[in-house]
Amino acid sequence: MSAESTTLRLNKFISETGLCSRREADRLIEAGQVRVNGKVALMGAQVSDADQITVKGKRLKNKPEAVYLAYYKPVGVTSTTDQTEKDNIVDAVNYKKSRIFPVGRLDKPSEGLILLTNDGDIVNKILRAGNAHEKEYLVWVDRVIDHEFVRRMASGIPILGTVTQPCRVRQLGDRHFSIVLTQGLNRQIRRMTEYLGYQVTRLKRTRIMNLTLDGLKPGQWRLLGRSEMAAIQAMIQSSSGTEEASRQPSRSRAKSSASTSGKPVSKKLRSAKKSGKKDLSVKRVRRKA
Repeated sequence: MSAESTTLRLNKFISETGLCSRREADRLIEAGQVRVNGKVALMGAQVSDADQITVKGKRLKNKPEAVYLAYYKPVGVTSTTDQTEKDNIVDAVNYKKSRIFPVGRLDKPSEGLILLTNDGDIVNKILRAGNAHEKEYLVWVDRVIDHEFVRRMASGIPILGTVTQPCRVRQLGDRHFSIVLTQGLNRQIRRMTEYLGYQVTRLKRTRIMNLTLDGLKPGQWRLLGRSEMAAIQAMIQSSSGTEEASRQPSRSRAKSSASTSGKPVSKKLRSAKKSGKKDLSVKRVRRKA
């Protein structure tokens, strides 16, 4: 914030201090846990550095210097900031200088690259559904794959009440392939492969936008360099839409997907979606040793 006391929406002001995301700030405001100059804050209020803001009775700290970390999340670490949760990502990273939180999620039984930051604004821009930022994965499955498997994975799979967007899939071995997604549906790759009758035995995210795992071993992290951040800023500078749009329920996304494809969804496909959703209920995955 500048010395000119530029005003911002309250939720954005709170998120920029690194306390929480805008969405979480909205929940705190709705719960009456945020006060501005001694009065209970209203949703959408405009505030500045000149205002005294408290959250849960504690004075809001000034915005810290922005921090961006690339972390190689090992299997078994949970992508949550809830430190009452065993094996949470905050304790695993153990960054002491600022409160940080993950940009998106990576399943507990999965491994690979995840970005952590205290910059709530960049989180929103990266996660917005319409911005098509790439994420690349290496995937191993329990039995031999073929050209038809690759074709169907790339074309779109009915899961969670929608059909996944077309993506790039490349076979790397008998049971090994790479996939590049621009979506972030819950357990998307696992659900896609399960729909085709396969089980994922290992899943590793190797790239987010321009960031890779180069130089990192499981459990290690590094600060992003200036050139990396400059490239990210260039990619997200035209990001549009709202945070809420990126977090809409899967059924709403399904409607959007169907309308933009220009093709009606047949009764047969709707039936397949329903059966797929039923068959793909979340299963317990045994933690690797």
